[in-house]
Amino acid sequence: MLDWNAYRQQLAHRIGELGRLSPETVRGYKGLSQAGDKTNHLGAKTRELIALAVAVTRECDGCIAVHTDAALKQGATQEEIAEALGVAIAVNAGAALVYSSRVMDAVSQAGAA
Repeated sequence: MLDWNAYRQQLAHRIGELGRLSPETVRGYKGLSQAGDKTNHLGAKTRELIALAVAVTRECDGCIAVHTDAALKQGATQEEIAEALGVAIAVNAGAALVYSSRVMDAVSQAGAA
C-alpha cells in the first residue's frame, strides 16, 4: 500500500518547486481550488467529498491523498466518504452504460453499410 502521508508531503514539495518556477500557474490553480470558499454554498466537507469522488473518477492518487486528508479534517466520516465513493462508482458505471449505447449504434450503422 502507498504511504499516503509521505506521498502528500512529496507532492507538496514538488508543487512548491513548480510554484517557484511557474508561480502564475500554481496561483491560478489555487484560485480555482479556493473559489468555493468564497461562496461556501456547499460547505467545505461537501466540497471535499465531491473532490474525492472526482479523484477516483480521474484516477488521481495525488488528489486522493490531498482530499482524503482534507475531508477528514473537515469532519467527514468513513461512512460519508464511502457514500461519496459509491456515487463515483455509480456515475462511472452509468457513463459506461451510456457509451455502450454508442457502441451499439456504431454496430447498427456498420451492419447497415
